Amino acid sequence: MSIEDNEYKCDCNVIHVDIVENVKANMPEDEELCDLSDLFKVFSDSTRIKVICALFNSEMCVCDIAYLLGMKQSAISHQLKILRQAKLVKPRREGKVVYYSLDDDHIKGIFNMGLMHINEKS
Repeated sequence: MSIEDNEYKCDCNVIHVDIVENVKANMPEDEELCDLSDLFKVFSDSTRIKVICALFNSEMCVCDIAYLLGMKQSAISHQLKILRQAKLVKPRREGKVVYYSLDDDHIKGIFNMGLMHINEKS
């Protein structure tokens, strides 16, 4: 352990019951937290992030996304399936072509908040 680590080590053994009980009362249920964890896992793949970013601008078919990202259609289809299961994108059929778009405006908000966080100055 470095000297810096010791700086942030709590040396007390007192439990602040009022704080702990207040936080516990406001914590989401475990099932909700697991669902949230699963959502963030979907965002952990750079290809899925690129697909989401592409769909900010326009709905697109698999062929267009594959061409844009320089990938095979099968790889994009696989990522779109994961994004559909997470309810982040939705399909729309027009004849033989299936177009994908973001499922709702929340996705762009989540994405933008993540960008704001990583671009913060220390």
